[in-house]
Amino acid sequence: MSSSRAPVISPGATIGIFGGGQLGRMTALAARSMGYRLHVLDPDGECSAAAVADRVVAAPFDDVDAARELARHCDVVTLEIEQIAAAALEAAAEYAPTRPGAAVIGIIQDRARQKEWLRANGFPIGAFRTANSASDVAGALHEFETAFMKSCRGGYDGRSQIRLRHGDDPHSAWTGLGGRTAVVEQALDLAAEISVMVARRPSGDVLAYQPALNHHERQILSWSVMPAPVDASITTRATAIALEIATRIGLEGILGIELFLTHDGQLLVNELAPRPHNSYHASDRACVTGQFEQITRAVCDLPLGDVGIVRPGAIVNLFGDCWIDGAEPDFAAALGDPRVRLHLYGKRGARPGRKMGHLSAVGGSASDALAAVRAAAQRIGVATGEPPADLRALHLA
Repeated sequence: MSSSRAPVISPGATIGIFGGGQLGRMTALAARSMGYRLHVLDPDGECSAAAVADRVVAAPFDDVDAARELARHCDVVTLEIEQIAAAALEAAAEYAPTRPGAAVIGIIQDRARQKEWLRANGFPIGAFRTANSASDVAGALHEFETAFMKSCRGGYDGRSQIRLRHGDDPHSAWTGLGGRTAVVEQALDLAAEISVMVARRPSGDVLAYQPALNHHERQILSWSVMPAPVDASITTRATAIALEIATRIGLEGILGIELFLTHDGQLLVNELAPRPHNSYHASDRACVTGQFEQITRAVCDLPLGDVGIVRPGAIVNLFGDCWIDGAEPDFAAALGDPRVRLHLYGKRGARPGRKMGHLSAVGGSASDALAAVRAAAQRIGVATGEPPADLRALHLA
């Protein structure tokens, strides 16, 4: 079904979501508040979104028949995870518009293809090599000396990737990632990582949120704050890149663009995420329109919401490590500051490294919001990395 047959999908209709994790759950909550019904497809019938969805189709993401079963009861289908089989997306599109569609997801879900698309379209990226063997890894490591090797498909939050240094065994690295095609990226001298969220509706209207500044620990997002305290010229460049990517790739929905800021002033695209993004969870507190309402508006071809910042906001992720010996953290202590809110994802079984929720806070400035949420996290035993020495502005050439 082409999107032109139903340009506006009004409240009261049914939205399908591939994926029932925390992003699907929060999308469902936002969409329900606007009057939509929600159906979810997920391998786990008791996924996070199950508690707030009208229906769950329990099936793998490559199950074509299940994809059809989801879509035939929906007016539009979107996703919260990009690792959906192309055949499943195409099958769903037989019954309802899929936004974003298989063509977009096909570019993004394979890291090598994504990077080649970015390079071919003139977007700034770091040096990389595609590896199809251990000898390819050896050649890339000889060229780069220090690098990150990432599987082309799957993996997030630091999974399916390893850091390589001169002298490391390329064969061990190759087999360690399953002997599958991978990309080997040159390690960069980073000053910071920022992200930009873009929303684009099928009719063509497009908006970009102000950038967020992100801090990772063990290659997993620890905290994020928006607006990113960077020089205005960096915000302008990052926004222009993000808007052009969204338009060039033909986005319908929302797209998170991760960018690296290097100490020598380069701004390089890291990865694309065609779905809500962890670094924009603060948008629900900081912005007129949060990312979860925005994806609902975008895929339904409703007018996009205002992306202006009302008050700076920040988040800290909560991992299963907080649940020591199965005991819940002292959330009352975290909420002692009235600016702080708790967001739990309804997941069963806390384990180290698993995202279980996040804390959010607002403040008079980015530094105030970040300080408040980091202090709240510390009160329940969550240590977070320090922000840049001068959070007021990262001045890069």
